[in-house]
Amino acid sequence: MADNDNILILETTQGTVKIEMRPDLAPNHVARIKELVREGFYDGIVFHRVIEGFMAQTGCPQGTGMGGSGKKLKAEFNAEPHVRGVASMARAANPDSGDSQFFICFDDARFLDKQYTVWGKVIEGMENVDKIKRGEPVKDPDKIVKATIAADAAA
Repeated sequence: MADNDNILILETTQGTVKIEMRPDLAPNHVARIKELVREGFYDGIVFHRVIEGFMAQTGCPQGTGMGGSGKKLKAEFNAEPHVRGVASMARAANPDSGDSQFFICFDDARFLDKQYTVWGKVIEGMENVDKIKRGEPVKDPDKIVKATIAADAAA
């Protein structure tokens, strides 16, 4: 049984996606994502970069891939493999430039291993992730309608 305090629920325009967050892998990233979710930061944010066979990226308030929450995170690279359903932090060239943007892998992307911070994995609704509109940038993109932590939703 998963710990509801570490289940991220994304209500997307394609349906519900549940991600089990892994504070054992990336404690600071999971803590920051929870803060942002509880502030409503992710509500209404689009999937701005979606590449077939690779991943769906979200978390930019401008919808361009250039923005964030303004708080950079120190990398927490780990040995967890980038496989289908993994949630990992997006970043710029600097390893310590992760902020609010993250991506969900459609397929194995093992070339990213130990270079990006894996912080969770989809445990329900991967079929909804698969339906997210593709593009770079995406025309009329899908979005996160509402993001919640399961423990808060149950309260």
